[in-house]
Amino acid sequence: MHARDHHEQAGDDHRAQRYRGDDHGTTGIPPIFGARQNIQMLITVSHICTLWFAFSAVQAQLGGWDSGVPAPAATTLDPMRVATWNVNSIRSRVGRVTDWLLREDVDVLAMQEIKCTEAQFPFDAFSAAGYEVELHGLSQWNGVAFASRLPMSDIARGFDSAPGFGKTAEDGTLPQEARAIGVTVNGVRLWCLYVPNGRELDNAHYPYKLQWLANLATETRQWLAARPEQPLALMGDFNIAPLDIDVWNIDVFSGHTHVSAPERAAFAAFEEAGLVDALRSRGVEGYTYWDYQQLRFPRNEGMRIDFILGSRHFDELVTRAEIHRDERKGDAPSDHVPVLVDVALDSDDDDRPMFL
Repeated sequence: MHARDHHEQAGDDHRAQRYRGDDHGTTGIPPIFGARQNIQMLITVSHICTLWFAFSAVQAQLGGWDSGVPAPAATTLDPMRVATWNVNSIRSRVGRVTDWLLREDVDVLAMQEIKCTEAQFPFDAFSAAGYEVELHGLSQWNGVAFASRLPMSDIARGFDSAPGFGKTAEDGTLPQEARAIGVTVNGVRLWCLYVPNGRELDNAHYPYKLQWLANLATETRQWLAARPEQPLALMGDFNIAPLDIDVWNIDVFSGHTHVSAPERAAFAAFEEAGLVDALRSRGVEGYTYWDYQQLRFPRNEGMRIDFILGSRHFDELVTRAEIHRDERKGDAPSDHVPVLVDVALDSDDDDRPMFL
C-alpha cells in the first residue's frame, strides 16, 4: 500500500539485572581472571544479553513460548481511500487530478467523462504519480477509468446487459457506449459508472437511460446474491437528483430530466436492492455539480448527482465520507467535484518472520 502499515508493537519490559559480587567493584564481574580478560568477558556477556533480550521480545510479539504476552489479533490496515470524480476530460485536467490524488492520499479513483480513447489517455502522468490505470474509452465522448496505486483485478469493461444507443448496425445491434468499468481492489468490488444523461423527457436518450439503469439494477441484485459477503460499491455520476434537496430549486427543474419520477424510481431500485448512500447515511450533505453557466457555482446553485452506493458489507467498513467542494474552484475546474470515502479493511494475514 503506501506506508500505512502501522502495526502496534507489543513486547516485554525486559530489565537486565547486573550481577553483584562482594567487594568486586561496580561491574559486578568477579575478578577470577585478569583485568583484560574481565573486560572481554563483560563485552561477550553484554552481547549475549542484548541478543537474548531482542530474541525474547520478538518471540513475545509472535505469541511464542509461555511469555505471558498473548499473540496479536488479526491486524487492521489503515483505511483504503476510495473516491469518484467526473473529471470532464482527463486530458484537460490531468495535472489537477494527479495533484489532488497525491495531496489527498487517495488509493483508488473512479473517473467519469474521461473523453478519450486508450491511445489518447495520459498514462505517463499517472504512472509518475504512482498509479496504474484501467479504462474503458471508445471515443471523445463518455469514457470511464480507474486509477489505483493498489493492484486491480477482475477487470470488466461494461456490464453484460448494458443496452446500446445510436444508429443500428447491420447485425441489428446498437453500439455500446463506454459508461461502466468494474475492478476488484483488496477484495472490494468497485464499479465506476457514468449513467446516461437522458437529455430531455421526450428524447430517445431518456428511455435509454431508464433501461440502462434498470438492467444495471438487475445485475446488481445478481452480484449481491452471488457474492453476498464481498463488499460492493457503485460509484460515479448517476445524473439523477433523488431528493428535492439535491437541487438548489426544484421548481427550476419541473418538466426536466434528472428529477423525474421514473428516474428517481430507477435510483431507488439500487437502495431497494440493498445499497446504501455512503455519504447521506452519515449526514454528509452538499452539491457535487455546478453548471459552468450563469454563475451557478458562486451562487451555489448546484445539484447532487454523484454518489457512492455501497452494499451492507461495504458500508460497514466506511470510516469517513466527504465531498471535496473546493475542487470546483481555481483554474479550469471540472463542473463536478470528488466524492471520497475511507474503507477500513481487516487482514488476517500475518507475514512477519517466525522464529522457532
